[in-house]
Amino acid sequence: AQPQEGEIIGGKEVVPHSRPYMAYLKIKVKDRSGSKPSSCGGFLIRPDAVLSAAHCVLKVTVILGAHNINVQEWSQQRIHVTDWVIHPNYSSASLQNDIALLKLRSRARINENVTFISIPRSNEHVRVGTRCRVAGWGDTSVYGSTTDVMMEVDLKVQNETLCQQEFHDYQRLSMICVGDQNSGKSTYEGDSGGPLVCNKKAHGIVSYGPSGRLLPLVFTRVSYFVPWIRQQLRRFALQELPASPSSQ
Repeated sequence: AQPQEGEIIGGKEVVPHSRPYMAYLKIKVKDRSGSKPSSCGGFLIRPDAVLSAAHCVLKVTVILGAHNINVQEWSQQRIHVTDWVIHPNYSSASLQNDIALLKLRSRARINENVTFISIPRSNEHVRVGTRCRVAGWGDTSVYGSTTDVMMEVDLKVQNETLCQQEFHDYQRLSMICVGDQNSGKSTYEGDSGGPLVCNKKAHGIVSYGPSGRLLPLVFTRVSYFVPWIRQQLRRFALQELPASPSSQ
């Protein structure tokens, strides 16, 4: 069966501004003709910090409070990224350790359209069968159909064996296996870096999927990287306040 068009793939448009932690990453990608904008997702975990996927990070502007990213909505906050850190063991070949933390030039103004989302405790696991949500502005079909508005899809956490059989480089500790087989629902190009939200926490980061098929999907397991995230947040804080002890 062909995947449905018009959705994230197989999802629905979100109620505008109902996912106020979402960040749209506008990325300048160099090509032969100059520079070509691309995009990813991300999510606010502190007023001045966004989590995303390592493979997304180049020259980035973060747009918060967006629903339609092709309209200058009054709710949008556009903030440049002043610093970022990609996990030191990130591999662009295997997409292991696909996580990056971005430091915003100025703190986001927290309101009903822009707020942060909780992340799990270190090594806190989400159970197989848990139904989670993923939102983003990525392609809405394998044929390259696009969307201006944020879309969302429900996906289940799957047994690790499914991804271990599919992907040679799948790592149980640092990745989550996700997807509903034969459902026609999936994330796709442009959704990378967005959060897998389970029980109101960002447990995963959209990373990669199989070539030529929609499922299963691999997400970076946020809980595995919590010590690293905390360490980088302390480093960001020390850049601003060299004489002050970190509050993290």
